[in-house]
Amino acid sequence: MSRPVTVGFDGSRQSLAAVEWAAKEAGLRRLPLRLLHVWDIEPDVHTPLIGPDTRRHWTEHIPRTAAERVREDHPELRVDTTQRCGNPAEILAEAAQESELLVVGSRGLGAFTGFMVGSVALSVVARTEQPVVLVRAAEPPRTAPGAATAPAPADGRVVLGVDLAHPCDEVLDFAFTHADRHGIPLHVVHSWNFPPVYTPEPTAAVVALQDEVAAAKEGAFTDVVEQWQHKYPDVVVTRECRLGHPVPDLVEAARGAGLVVVGRRSRRSRFGAHIGSVAHAVLHHCTAPVAVVPHD
Repeated sequence: MSRPVTVGFDGSRQSLAAVEWAAKEAGLRRLPLRLLHVWDIEPDVHTPLIGPDTRRHWTEHIPRTAAERVREDHPELRVDTTQRCGNPAEILAEAAQESELLVVGSRGLGAFTGFMVGSVALSVVARTEQPVVLVRAAEPPRTAPGAATAPAPADGRVVLGVDLAHPCDEVLDFAFTHADRHGIPLHVVHSWNFPPVYTPEPTAAVVALQDEVAAAKEGAFTDVVEQWQHKYPDVVVTRECRLGHPVPDLVEAARGAGLVVVGRRSRRSRFGAHIGSVAHAVLHHCTAPVAVVPHD
């Protein structure tokens, strides 16, 4: 049996956006879609705020309505709904291991303050060995004085951040495969930092060294990307290798993108699993859906 695309669903606007994104992806992959509704209160617990009628509304009516809407919009898609009770992060992480892809929603706070990636989503991203996509719900237009300008129009391209120190096949394969499957362009970004040189003015030797490092980075970057271009000749690829910092450069490159792809090293410490500073920052500041792909 095919492994499904699983989407975490709780009835919120963010999870509805995640469901729609996951449904389109499942359709293109020709995979079933599983709506996973996690209830973190035991079934026999009732409070004045959570009575039987409220529970039925959230555990029966809302998931059923969402599934019916997906079936209407995507009649070719097999849609299943599953309800589990327990710790949402643990259940979603377990579900990811049984899925080709896990999709979850994430709520926005606006352009100035970034995005709030909840503890459940961060925990799932950090602990699962399968790719996880975080999807934003569209924000209403801002009209208040001093509000941020409207986001760039979406052009649907994939933006991939590459770390030349660890050019991981899993991350590159995910981005190229997604672009090829959707028939959309891929923009590959690598940013690097030059060690600070403490001189009153740049000397000829320092400038020459900077040019040498830039040429070496560009050459290594081109070699990595061209290997994958040969594997996916139909994907239109643009490249950007620049002196800078990966987080602001990726966030800027991702304006209007359809998907941003970053890697996460699968490592644990005595303090638990980690996402990595770049992936963590991109999750909080990119407006586009973000795919986090684990790798060794």
